[in-house]
Amino acid sequence: MKKTCFKCGRERPFTAFYKHPRMADGRLNKCKDCTKDDVRAHRAANIERIREYDRQRGQHPGRKEANRKRAHKYAHKKSEYMKRYMDRSPEKYRARNIVNAAIRDGKLKPSPCVRCGFALGVQAHHEDYSKPLDVMWLCTKCHGERHREINEERRRSAA
Repeated sequence: MKKTCFKCGRERPFTAFYKHPRMADGRLNKCKDCTKDDVRAHRAANIERIREYDRQRGQHPGRKEANRKRAHKYAHKKSEYMKRYMDRSPEKYRARNIVNAAIRDGKLKPSPCVRCGFALGVQAHHEDYSKPLDVMWLCTKCHGERHREINEERRRSAA
């Protein structure tokens, strides 16, 4: 069976539409691609409000308890992951531990993201792991972008 998306006008198979119990045919009238585009646009336009909502939601006692239980349930997998990480990337692991110890001891203090200025949840980014205390403070989003840039630079230089 096929259905036409009211947004993009393309005729697509039923599987390209999310299920929706209130629709006559049981599927949303907008295809998954258009829905995802709308969600991304809404998030980008309202990012501060959404981040604040997520922060408040994360503080709810029921969520904290569920997260604690989930962390306990998968603790063994995390330790397995960390063992593989230490074996694969000893230099990264060492730099990460040095930064964490320096933060704990007050020798290093996180500052707002150097790219966008966001101050919460910043991460220490190393351009050179042999200099563990030489870090750039980046929010999660900008940190991911920086690593994508680094990977793209590597791909270009390898080609």
